[in-house]
Amino acid sequence: MIKFPAFSMRQSIFARLVLTYIIVVIPIILLGVYLYQWSYQNASNDITRATVKQLEYYLDGLNREVEWMELQLFNTVEDGELSKLSATWSLMDSAEQRKSLNELLHRLTSFQNSSPYIKDIFVHIRTINKTVSAVNGVQPFDEVRFHTFYSRAGTNESRLLLWNNALHLSASKQSGNMEELPILNVQIELDSDKLGKSLNQINLYPDSGSLLILEENGFTIRSHPEADGSILQFVQAASATDDNEFQMEMSGRSYHLNKVHSDSLGLSIAAFLPEETVKRPLKTFYNWGLLFALTSLLAVIAFSYSSYRFIHRPLLYLVQGFKRMENGSLDAPIEHERRDEFGYLYARYNQMLVRLQSMIDQDYKQKMMMQRAELKQLQSQINPHFLYNSFFILNSLAKTGDVDRIELFTNMLGEYFRFITRNGEDHVPLSEEVKHSRMYTEIQKLRFSRRIRVQFDELPREMEGIRVPRLIIQPIIENAYEHSLEKKAEEGLLRVTFERRENEACIIIEDNGEYMDDSDIVALQERLAGTAPSHESTGIINIHRRLVLTFGDESGLFLSRSELNGLKVVIRIRLEEENDHV
Repeated sequence: MIKFPAFSMRQSIFARLVLTYIIVVIPIILLGVYLYQWSYQNASNDITRATVKQLEYYLDGLNREVEWMELQLFNTVEDGELSKLSATWSLMDSAEQRKSLNELLHRLTSFQNSSPYIKDIFVHIRTINKTVSAVNGVQPFDEVRFHTFYSRAGTNESRLLLWNNALHLSASKQSGNMEELPILNVQIELDSDKLGKSLNQINLYPDSGSLLILEENGFTIRSHPEADGSILQFVQAASATDDNEFQMEMSGRSYHLNKVHSDSLGLSIAAFLPEETVKRPLKTFYNWGLLFALTSLLAVIAFSYSSYRFIHRPLLYLVQGFKRMENGSLDAPIEHERRDEFGYLYARYNQMLVRLQSMIDQDYKQKMMMQRAELKQLQSQINPHFLYNSFFILNSLAKTGDVDRIELFTNMLGEYFRFITRNGEDHVPLSEEVKHSRMYTEIQKLRFSRRIRVQFDELPREMEGIRVPRLIIQPIIENAYEHSLEKKAEEGLLRVTFERRENEACIIIEDNGEYMDDSDIVALQERLAGTAPSHESTGIINIHRRLVLTFGDESGLFLSRSELNGLKVVIRIRLEEENDHV
């Protein structure tokens, strides 16, 4: 049981805080701040509700106006007289042609005058090579506009199309053959200036402003074209989020922002208002609050100074000590002469550093010794069966007098034993480990070239420099030969592939052996996880332990049924995010 030292009241932080809170009029200050914030919040909420209502009302009206335009647009496309004009143009004499065009122009003019937001209406009639405009009359066929709005018809864009820095509505009349171009296209160009002026109706205050934003591409119409461009950029970015209310600092001023989105139009409307407009009704209250704050300044200074000296600064020393400890520095104790509560904490902190350093040294050394011992154990396990078969192959080659293959085989065998017996390094680049494993499969090909086929993929370049413990791939391949492929009567297959994922590298070894059922795989998985009773410390258990010791618990060997119907072993190596090194 921990015994705390006895503190005198004069040295107690609690006593100092009690004395300080008696002197400082903190409850009154907090009450004044609360009242001011409450009043400001109420005023802000009232303005927000009124602004949101105005924005919703404006969008509803604009949506009804666009729906009416779309109805008239499709009525125009399906107009019988227009269809007759496009179909029988070549059969008409010049008088009938002029009459039909004049009637069409009259309908377009009436359509344009029906809405203040329509700047112009175009009918592009491909079959007569004419474009009729409500403003400019009959003109030669405008291929650019026709192909622009025909090509965008039926796409996933919003109802309002942006082209040439203006919003448009468009519809086409198709011919009987769907592979042909449309007979005609009707295009409505909206008046951006009038849309901008219409935004003024939702500006409740002289200093407020509003913007209409096409969400798909950020096109913006402003009620005040001369508004600060930085405000425009901020509102455009904010409108891309789901929040309906914002606070921001821009060009030395604070702004209050609201926005409403219309899914049907693909539009958002945002209104901004300077914070001083919101705070203007609270100016008198603010002045009284400022006077009260000035009279309380001395008390606040006294409270701040005592808090800093008796609490903040001692606590800061402790926080800095913990930060140093998090960064791995365990040899920087806190020097102190205090005898209060912080003095007790400093002393216990210094004792904790000593104990932690001792425990880390002990645990680290144990892990390193265990890792080196297991590696040495694995290195010492030269498979007698493999050694016997190697000499048998060498004897067979000598009998046939195949000197070239004898030289090749002895070189490969020498490289193989040099790698597994060298003691210089515990970790090697993955490229060397893969090279050794590939050498092992080449040796085995001399034995099983007719019965066992090997698919050994190339190591990706970005994985070559990863440093791994030695002998983590070849023992697994050897296990596949010994327990699965050597016993297979028909053609065997060994496949080694590599995968580079976001924060890890994977080496996948699988075969098509038929001598391991699902229960055997489950038993191996349990032994790797340490849930099965086993004293084995070699083979795949040894490899799995070394990978976990080196790279952490999320690394190691993971077993499953292969698509080839044999065993699939995945060697998973977790990497650091910044440089992809362990």
